[in-house]
Amino acid sequence: MQRPRSYLGRFCHAPERGRIECLDDALVSVDEDGHIVSVLKPSDDGYNRALTEGPVESMPRGAYVLPGFCDLHVHAPQWPQIGKALDVPLEVWLQQHTFPLEARYSDLAFAKTAYTGLVDDLLSNGTTTALYFATVHQDATRLLADICLDKGQRALIGKVVMDNPEQCPDIYRDDSTDAALRGTEDFIAYVRGLNSDRIKPVVTPRFIPSCTDAALEGLGQLARSCRCHIQTHASESDWQHRYVFQRHGLSDTDSLDRFGLLTRHTVLAHGNFLSSTNMDTLVARGTGVAHCPLSNAYFSNAVFPLKRALEKGVRVGLGSDISGGPSSFLPDSIRAAVFASRLLDDGVDCEKDYPERGIRDSRIDWRTAFYLATRGGADVLDLAVGGFEVGRQFDAILIDPNAPGGSLNLMEGYDSAEDGLQKILYTANKANITRVWVSGRAVV
Repeated sequence: MQRPRSYLGRFCHAPERGRIECLDDALVSVDEDGHIVSVLKPSDDGYNRALTEGPVESMPRGAYVLPGFCDLHVHAPQWPQIGKALDVPLEVWLQQHTFPLEARYSDLAFAKTAYTGLVDDLLSNGTTTALYFATVHQDATRLLADICLDKGQRALIGKVVMDNPEQCPDIYRDDSTDAALRGTEDFIAYVRGLNSDRIKPVVTPRFIPSCTDAALEGLGQLARSCRCHIQTHASESDWQHRYVFQRHGLSDTDSLDRFGLLTRHTVLAHGNFLSSTNMDTLVARGTGVAHCPLSNAYFSNAVFPLKRALEKGVRVGLGSDISGGPSSFLPDSIRAAVFASRLLDDGVDCEKDYPERGIRDSRIDWRTAFYLATRGGADVLDLAVGGFEVGRQFDAILIDPNAPGGSLNLMEGYDSAEDGLQKILYTANKANITRVWVSGRAVV
């Protein structure tokens, strides 16, 4: 059996919400399957012996090793559209820009170019785990799974279901409800045939407007039988929130629940209009939320009450929501999550006196946002990643303050380890990420 490989350096993670742990000169050992087998500090028994046993790789001076980022909401086919059409309402953005783009993935050459660029981009940005919406196309969605497998990313992927002719254009929807359900089932079988723990299939009704009731019911039954993850949008914008009430007389949460689509392995994107009762339902079901602060600012007409959801016990991670969110660099979502919470707390109407202006006690800090982007997202997906603990997979990124083109300014003797981490989360850029590992394998 091959000896574990050890990494020597400064490791920082958030083992629980609100708490940061920085381990200086720590020795993290990883076995051939990518599992962390030991985490030793200089004061621990066996530390000096471990330094002399097996291969040890020292990180650059002043560098930080962080858990890889976990992005809970990525529209894979929308990557070519990042930074476009951000000034129109959601329903216009979908019909005039996004659906026509996604329809192009019937062309496998186009799909290969776009998906290869996407996965390369996310990995180089430090996103080691991504929860992907694909398109309605079977072949292109399988191609995305193949690319993620080849490049080493941890990915959960769903063939999107869109069978409602009243809301989906003729150029882009499933041929029928039966075709949508069969296509989902076939994709699940294909992914499981890859025999990789890193690639998982996801049952993916795009959102209630795009699906008939028959499709929603069938997907709920399929999710129960296959024990798959589920992903969809919920209570995102005024338009979508009102549509569900008009059609079903229920909130998104209650409607999805009656179709059996709220489970321990469900991730709801956005949730800006979740009521207190809705949140109670999510806690009871174990359902998670992908908080997407960037795209919420452009398309959602509201600020997600993140702190209230966390205090309720809702499981939450972060999502970039490419391309509704115009950045694939998840630290931008970390920064936006803090920023949005402060706006919610302070309020924005200067005509009101301060006591009436905001929703008090809504702020989160960078420690919570870092947790959501790493361990929190991993917890929503029930994946053993997101931190440096024995038994977890070594999914990690190396942050080098001295990397050419980097934007970090750390001063030895002035910044503590935790100060440096805070600066990384607020000011680092892509150039500062110089290595990325997934399951112990260097992928960047």
